[in-house]
Formats: sequence, structure tokens, C-alpha cells
Amino acid sequence: MSPSGRPWSLSLVFLLGMASEGINCPSRCSCQYLEVNCTGQQLQEFPVDIPLDTRQLILAANSVSYLPAVELSFLADLVYLDCRKNLLGDDLDFTFIGVAKLVYLDLSFNNLTQVTFSTFSHLLSLVVLKISDNPNLVAIEKDAFANNTWLRHLDVSRTGLTFLDTSTVRDLPNLRLLGLSDNLWHCNCSFLDFITWMTESDVHFPDADNITCYTPAGLRALRMPAAEAQLHFSCLTQLYKQDYVFLCLVGFCIFLAGTLAAWLAGVCAVIYEAHASKGEEEEEEEED
Repeated sequence: MSPSGRPWSLSLVFLLGMASEGINCPSRCSCQYLEVNCTGQQLQEFPVDIPLDTRQLILAANSVSYLPAVELSFLADLVYLDCRKNLLGDDLDFTFIGVAKLVYLDLSFNNLTQVTFSTFSHLLSLVVLKISDNPNLVAIEKDAFANNTWLRHLDVSRTGLTFLDTSTVRDLPNLRLLGLSDNLWHCNCSFLDFITWMTESDVHFPDADNITCYTPAGLRALRMPAAEAQLHFSCLTQLYKQDYVFLCLVGFCIFLAGTLAAWLAGVCAVIYEAHASKGEEEEEEEED
């Protein structure tokens, strides 16, 4: 026991924390034991001299536009990365290849434009992913989260998304919370499968009142359960112009096939009658 009565283990943790603060702390950032905090320091580039044993890195509220994959890969023990409110763009493919232990990643309030399979495919331990408030985010590939099977919390609220393939989220076995509010959802027949999954899923949708259709105009501001009912009626009972064209073609083909079959049957009957008559005449000649 220490003289103060505290266990030696607590004193050791304190000393390690003090040592960590004095070693390689990036300029304008504060460092504690296994944590580097650079919030609101007007950084324009990824900070240097980050301790290699850092577990938690906070870069929120800066002007960082690029995350260098090589420098990130040195932080192999990183489990928490907060990059919200920066200027990160769409060049994030293979960025996180060296931080496979990452559990928490916040990329909200940035300039992301798309999410591909290569963006997060190496984050096999990822549990929380926040990519909300990226107004230029217009596309998430169907298999974008195929490797993130531990993902429990996914937030894509307030983006430019108009469509999300059902399998993108349905195939995440541990998903419990999905943020979808204030997006520009295009509620057409292609989106009906996703809306049906939402109504039947056990996943929690925060701010559900603001998960509404943006287009078409007839469904604007309509919440998903109400939109599902209307889409079921229009998509499963209504025939569109191409459907009528298809039915007309099918009817014409049936009529043409029937006409051709009747003509062939008539020709065969005439040939048979002619052949039968000729046979009878030959028999009468032989009798004479």
C-alpha cells in the first residue's frame, strides 16, 4: 500500500499517465493516458507525434481534409476515433486498413460523397459508425458494410441519400440502432422492400417521425408506415404504360399463334381430304 493508503496499482496507473503526457504529445493537443484530444484546434492536417499506444484519438471541430493511411496504421491499438466536424471528402477507401481494432468511428459533419466496400471493409471490430450530417453523401454501395458484422449503431441521418438497398442493413446480424431521419428518400416501388423491412424489423429507428418521403410529390412528408400502405396499393395493383404494352404484345402473340394454328389445321384438313378422295378414285378405277 502507498503512504496515502491507496493501492500501488492506482499509483502505477497515475505514473504511467503522467509519463504518457510527457512523451510525443502533438502540438496544440492535450494528452492523457492512452488518449489524445485535439478538439477545436484549427488543425488543417493530421497531427504528428501521436503516441503509438494511443487508444482514443479525438480530432473533432478542425479543418482536416485528409486522413493518411500510413500514419493511421502506426496506431495499431486505436479503438476510438472521432473526426466529426472536419472537411473529409470521398477519398477514404483503404484509409482504415491499419486500424483493425477500431470500435468507434465518427465521421459526421464532413464532406463524404459515397461509401464503398473498400471504405470500412477492414474494420472487422467496428460497433459504432456515425456518418450523419454529410449532405453530399448520395450513395452507399450494396455491400458497403458486408465485413462489419459487429456493427450495432449506424447513423446516416441528414445526408443526401435517396435510396438504400435493403440487404445493406438487413444482413447486419448485430444491428440495433439505425438513424435514417431527414434524408431525401425517394419512395417508389424499388424502395418498398426497404420500407417493409423497416416496419417488420426489431431495429430501433431514432427520430422516427422525421423518417419521411421526399419524393414523389404525392408522398412528400409522409412517414414510412403510411407510405408503405400507399406503395403496396400502387405498386402491386397499378399497371404502368410498359405493362399495358407488354400485355398487348402477349395478346397479339396469342392471337397470331391461334390464327396460324387454325390455318395449319385447315391446310392439313384440305390435304387429307384431297388424299382421301384420290384414294377412292383409284379404288373405283381398279374395280372397273
